[in-house]
Amino acid sequence: MPISNERVSTHPFLRGLYEDDYYPDDVLDRGRAILLALCERIERERPADLAALYALTQAATEEFNDLEAAFEAAGSEIETVAREEIAEDFGFVARAYGFPDADVEELIATREW
Repeated sequence: MPISNERVSTHPFLRGLYEDDYYPDDVLDRGRAILLALCERIERERPADLAALYALTQAATEEFNDLEAAFEAAGSEIETVAREEIAEDFGFVARAYGFPDADVEELIATREW
């Protein structure tokens, strides 16, 4: 399902991490795919409120938890810079889909990174 939200479809997810050689592009590609799949799911399911949005974003966060091993295997990790970039993109997604009051910490509450 292609993304219909123009702001989202043109957003450079994880841009700051792609600009840093510490983060392997192939692992970042998987993280970007998680974020795009989240957007597709939001468009498909159309969460009615913050609780429904949080359920979707927290499921995507758990996928990032699983991705941590891939970062480590490549000699990298989800550390402070990556945490902030990922969290920022989750916040962007919430705002882009009409949830400006979403709490970023709640969006990623299930994180282990």
